[in-house]
Amino acid sequence: MVQKIKVEGFEACIAEVDKVKGSGAPIFVLFSGSKDASGVSWCSDCVTAEPVLESGLTKAPEDAIFIYVGVGPRDFWKDQKCVFRTDRRTRLKTVPTLIKWGGPERLEESQCANQDMVDMIFEDA
Repeated sequence: MVQKIKVEGFEACIAEVDKVKGSGAPIFVLFSGSKDASGVSWCSDCVTAEPVLESGLTKAPEDAIFIYVGVGPRDFWKDQKCVFRTDRRTRLKTVPTLIKWGGPERLEESQCANQDMVDMIFEDA
């Protein structure tokens, strides 16, 4: 069964990836606009993509690790100097962004709401 982990912020993301990357399991990281107290993201594209991604996870290998990362509030994300945008490990342009850690596979924005594309990134792990 896919292991699901939720973290908030850049440091927590890197710490979690560092913790699990030695396992040999495929690691998928979803970067999304952080959620409010009622569990809804400020990012409408992230809200649209969430059920598609959840469905796609059923196609992932049993040992896969899925890390949901809240990138912070909208104002933090919109800053062009935001660490998620500038750090070489992430280099995000948009949210949502789904990546397979350590590889070139990446889905951005509306691609994360395309069931065929989401299924393909998980199936090809």
